[in-house]
Amino acid sequence: MKFLVSLVLCVSGWLAHGSVWAQPAPAPTPESSDETTGVARWLMRLHEAPRARAYMGTFVVTTGSDMSTSRIWHVGNGDRQMERVESLTGTARTTFRRNDEVVTFLPGSRTVIHETREALGLFPNLLNRADAAVSHFYRLRSVGQGRVAGFEADIVQLMPLDLLRFGYQIWTEQKTGLMVKLQTLDPVGNVLEQAAFSELQLDAPVAMAKLTALMDNTQGYRVISPTLVKTTAEAEGWLMATPVPGFAPVRCYKRLEGGASAANPPLQCVYSDGLASVSLFIELFDPQRHGRLQSHHLVSMGATSLRMRQLGSWWVTAVGEVPPQTLAAFVQALERKR
Repeated sequence: MKFLVSLVLCVSGWLAHGSVWAQPAPAPTPESSDETTGVARWLMRLHEAPRARAYMGTFVVTTGSDMSTSRIWHVGNGDRQMERVESLTGTARTTFRRNDEVVTFLPGSRTVIHETREALGLFPNLLNRADAAVSHFYRLRSVGQGRVAGFEADIVQLMPLDLLRFGYQIWTEQKTGLMVKLQTLDPVGNVLEQAAFSELQLDAPVAMAKLTALMDNTQGYRVISPTLVKTTAEAEGWLMATPVPGFAPVRCYKRLEGGASAANPPLQCVYSDGLASVSLFIELFDPQRHGRLQSHHLVSMGATSLRMRQLGSWWVTAVGEVPPQTLAAFVQALERKR
């Protein structure tokens, strides 16, 4: 995953500060009202579990032979959520999130990046919202019980009903419903990626005031605040000629370099089915940065894939934790309005 992030950093001006699937995916099987209600109820519990709870712990993300470890402090009082995530491996960084406000400290360069962005899929928050539409594309089934970080957990699987998304195996702490382990599964059930707490303290003494003080203390750092303007793909002259089933637009931003307006600023649009998400980064083609990269090139590591395409005078980068054919569908469907 870190390799893919580095690649995006190289090829996308936004982040620098093929054909559609070979075989049609089967149509989703209609769920009974009881199954739909069951999925919706379970998703709501998963969504609400961290919102009024304080915890701290160490979690480990494993992708193949690559492993990264972080320390997390989280506190929530309903509408206000706050957390601190400190990387223990790789590049030193500490990220604070206060609802949609995200501040990342990079001690190596003495830089702070201050952004406003909605959180999607940040472990251990798989959901941005409890979306009932998930039941149209995934089937929920109980697997049993297990133990994670010393806590008893219920294990369930969310299995996709088509080939455009991965499955998930999820461990939730029995008393609170907090997700404590997550595996992303390929179509035959192999584990592509795993994230799990190795140590966890529930109802921990995490104070929002203390996290706020740490987050707001940028003394000695250079603060970078990208200017992001909320927009839509359509408003910027783009359309999805063939929508990818289940994936709806959830947010879209254009970046105004240096705070000034530009004729064609870099654009990021995010599409989600309620669990999986795909980001499309759209920018003007730059021969020096993009010329050596192969259009339609696909890179995959674990659950994360990245696909690039030159579209006339534009360069499109699609990235997401979805099967490669899903990214292919996105880059093929994207068109410039005439």
